[in-house]
Amino acid sequence: MQSFIVEHHLGENIDVYCGGPDIFTGKVEACADNVLTLAKDGKYTHIAIDKIIALWRS
Repeated sequence: MQSFIVEHHLGENIDVYCGGPDIFTGKVEACADNVLTLAKDGKYTHIAIDKIIALWRS
């Protein structure tokens, strides 16, 4: 999953679903050490890659 995100989504705005009611949205800033980093409105969200169920371009 990490290489897929880096190769296809680095620098793009995406939505990430990890289960439950929450969907995380932001620009892919980094993806390393099994952690995806999204940036939105000057804040960063760090998501464990093994918790991701789905992601798509927003």
